[in-house]
Amino acid sequence: MPRFLVVLDVDSTLIENEVIELLAGHAGSLSEVESITHQAMNGELDFEESLRARVATLRGLPESVFETVAAQVTVTRGVPEMIAGIHAASGRVGVVSGGFHEIVDPIASELGLDYCRANRLEVSDGILTGGLTGRIVDAAAKAATLREWAVDCGVPLSRTVAVGDGANDLEMMAIAGLAVGFDAKAPVRDLASVLLDIRDLSQVLPLLGLRG
Repeated sequence: MPRFLVVLDVDSTLIENEVIELLAGHAGSLSEVESITHQAMNGELDFEESLRARVATLRGLPESVFETVAAQVTVTRGVPEMIAGIHAASGRVGVVSGGFHEIVDPIASELGLDYCRANRLEVSDGILTGGLTGRIVDAAAKAATLREWAVDCGVPLSRTVAVGDGANDLEMMAIAGLAVGFDAKAPVRDLASVLLDIRDLSQVLPLLGLRG
């Protein structure tokens, strides 16, 4: 049975980028999307409303943009070391994202993550429609996902760790045994158990007693 479960946000946490902004750069809507993202991350807008508004600006992009954007993504420093350390200590690692499976899935596979959940963009005839398919991964869905994965691997919530940076992470952080704010926005800084302000996710290991 795993000793613990670590669940991370993706955009600006597991990776250095905001994928919706990378996509918007190709759609010519970056300025609009950046403004909406800033408000959503600081808890000033409903997440689902803000997500749908940002995704609508991507209408008309070719499906090939996913490969282009994937090449622009930078994994945050210390991620491979963090994952290796957690796995070596019989822990599991997952990511739950308000971003998109089309970009997150290849990253999760390459890094050897145990779990992955994200939103999915709607594509028709090779073109983004500006919509989404399936259930939206919002704050409530992130918390439900952490609970689901904890049950799946037999770890009590007291031995779960949630790592995030924005308002959409607050509900999963509230139920985790340890809430880690990673270079966090104001709402998370007020409620996190621990704040990590250096952008190096290997810093999570000492919090788990894995490296001093």
